[in-house]
Amino acid sequence: MARRGCGVLLERLVVFIVSLALTMNSSSAQLRYSIPEELTVGSVVGNIAKDLGMDHSALHARGFRIVSGSTEPLFQLNSNGIVHVNRKIDREEVCERITTCILNIKTVLENPLEVHYVGIEVLDVNDHSPIFTDNQTHLEISESALPGARFQLQGARDPDSEMFSIQQYKLSQNDHFRLEVKDREEDGKIPVLFLHKALDKEAARSHRLLLTAVDGGKPARSGTMEIIVNVLDVNDNMPVFARDSYTAELDENSPIGTTIVQVNATDLDDGLNGEVVYSFGNNANKKLREIFEVDSNTGEIIVKGPIDYEEKDRYQIDIKASDKGQVPLATEKSVKITIVDLNDNTPEIEVTSLSSAVPEDSKPGRTVALISVNDKDSGVNGKVMCSVSEGVPFILTPSLQENMYSLVTKSMLDREQQPKYDIRIVAKDAGNPPLSSHRIISVIISDVNDNSPEFSTNPYMFYVTENNAAGGSLFSVSAHDCDEGDNAHISYNIIRNADEKLTSFLSINPENGEIVALKSFDFETMKTFQFKVVASDSGTPSLSNNVTVNVFILDQNDNAPVILYPLSSNGSAQGSIPYSAEAGYFVAKIRAVDADSGYNALLSYHLSEPKGNNLFRIGTSTGEIRTKRRMSDNDLKTHPLVVLVSDNGEPSLSTTVSIDVVVVESTAEIQTPFRHVPVKEDSFSDLNLYLLIAIVSVSVIFLLSLITLIAVRCHRTDGTFSRYSAPMITTHPDGSWSYSKATQQYDVCFSSDTLKSDVVVFPASIPPIDAELISINEGDTFTRTQTLPTKEKVSP
Repeated sequence: MARRGCGVLLERLVVFIVSLALTMNSSSAQLRYSIPEELTVGSVVGNIAKDLGMDHSALHARGFRIVSGSTEPLFQLNSNGIVHVNRKIDREEVCERITTCILNIKTVLENPLEVHYVGIEVLDVNDHSPIFTDNQTHLEISESALPGARFQLQGARDPDSEMFSIQQYKLSQNDHFRLEVKDREEDGKIPVLFLHKALDKEAARSHRLLLTAVDGGKPARSGTMEIIVNVLDVNDNMPVFARDSYTAELDENSPIGTTIVQVNATDLDDGLNGEVVYSFGNNANKKLREIFEVDSNTGEIIVKGPIDYEEKDRYQIDIKASDKGQVPLATEKSVKITIVDLNDNTPEIEVTSLSSAVPEDSKPGRTVALISVNDKDSGVNGKVMCSVSEGVPFILTPSLQENMYSLVTKSMLDREQQPKYDIRIVAKDAGNPPLSSHRIISVIISDVNDNSPEFSTNPYMFYVTENNAAGGSLFSVSAHDCDEGDNAHISYNIIRNADEKLTSFLSINPENGEIVALKSFDFETMKTFQFKVVASDSGTPSLSNNVTVNVFILDQNDNAPVILYPLSSNGSAQGSIPYSAEAGYFVAKIRAVDADSGYNALLSYHLSEPKGNNLFRIGTSTGEIRTKRRMSDNDLKTHPLVVLVSDNGEPSLSTTVSIDVVVVESTAEIQTPFRHVPVKEDSFSDLNLYLLIAIVSVSVIFLLSLITLIAVRCHRTDGTFSRYSAPMITTHPDGSWSYSKATQQYDVCFSSDTLKSDVVVFPASIPPIDAELISINEGDTFTRTQTLPTKEKVSP
């Protein structure tokens, strides 16, 4: 079978590529032949004498031979100039992991001396099957492992060339595991077991899988490894490496014992389950273990054998961290080690003409600094390229002079976004591998007045209690400027217009925005006002911004109730009731008004009569005086009563009125002024005159308020002017009610004995103070029962 294979190869083969290169010496030439590996001894490679056009008769005389330092050369040359195989050639042995395998031989002719070089390419044959180091491997996987967990397996080895090396892995059909393949460059394809479905130890204590590695031959060769997965349910946490990746550089020829890098992993378990030991991963081959070693306790990777950059310039080592649990858990991390060729000198960077500060309004292309680089090495190792770090508005432009660069602005600058840039300048030579150095230069951006002051709130809303001290601080406004220095120094001023006289009552501190009242405010005469403040910086030119300030005067209880009716003359008012009056008989109604608003204007009535009399009562909220019982013979004929009217302010203010009630025998003798029963007369009574004056006053005040409101709404241009408070409504058990809010106050009272002439309307004014619904029970005490929603008035 071997002979038949060789014959086929010889028939397919002896195809050679003759490359004849003429050199300075016309007697020199180069030939190239191609042969498959594993040829039998004596197989012909080629006829050198014929291909070079030599005289066969002179070959022996001139000592035509192959020059080789080996005692057992791969090829021999006979007397006819034919090269043949001297011993069986294994391509994987003579050209391990080299893509193109060319064996060079040198032939010599004497008299005159003539040297010829012959290259023989050994072609690969798929003569190796993939093979696993172990025919069987065991994996210990906890049943708590989540789907998606991955377990790297030991890859198969195939010494054939890339074309015939391992091309794929296959996993036997199963429900719980899938196979992934990682391409690890020089190490080839690495199989990774992927947990697809959670394990259940009670259902299956172990799983047997078959992993098949297939090469690229036609027909393909394959190798298998049995994987036995034992399901465990102990040791909850596996070691976790401190870093996602580990990289290190190692100089070639580093002495044995040199520590390259230290990996570190921690395990959250306690005791032995939390102690971590380190070792090579399953994929570490024999050659890797000869060059490096891992300290099992510290995780240090140490040089064990010779490091040769020309042999290999980088290594990727899988390090496994395992705990010491009864069923150890392990995880692997890849460590990349780059072997550094000896390139002695790193580039030097020198910065000259660095600007102390760059204005933020500088145009693109402005020169900031001059950079010069120098490398003491020569040739390619001394050729330096310079670059600047990304993400900065600067670029390097080369100068006409070699190794000189200008650092210039690439785009517009903004000091408010970034006042300083730490620019990393990197110089890199063209050596193999290249060496580089860097230098960080700081560029300060100087300020330009390009930002206006900004107020923290716009508009401002302030509430000031009336009767404030003249000259005292009311409140302050504040603005911020993103610039710095004088460009951020802010001064405040009130915008004073000729038609805004109220601003003459105010003063502002230009440094801190504190606003001072030059007079005391009176809620009853002024409820609210508005003005504007401008904030200007000290830049050149100066920039400014203004804000609207809305001020609302809050009421204080500084007005005592005023009795409107009855009017007393000579210190007391007069009235009478019949002797036959029943309990609950209506005697009189006290009417009073308070110029304040809200609770400060909510009035209550209290009655005082001679001791032991106890004949009359008064409605706390209505002011109606009624009898509590029928008259008796022991009662006085004249009853001096004192009515105290007080508001609900803090502190409360009050006033009194005296009433003398005379008991008469019949209703015909009753004086009518208390009851105010209207009669048709040709002329107005005093009460009607008061009512007319009150109604006209209310109408005038309402019209003035409406005109003022329309004027303010038309004049205002900034945001929300004010908030209108919801009203306060007081209800009484006898059917009467009171209506009060920050802008108006009405006291409308109805009862079974109250006539239309008893309706009195008292206007108030417009500060935005929240009001409530007040309910007064039959005991003439009031309670807050509901807070009505507040509506915000937004300026158009």
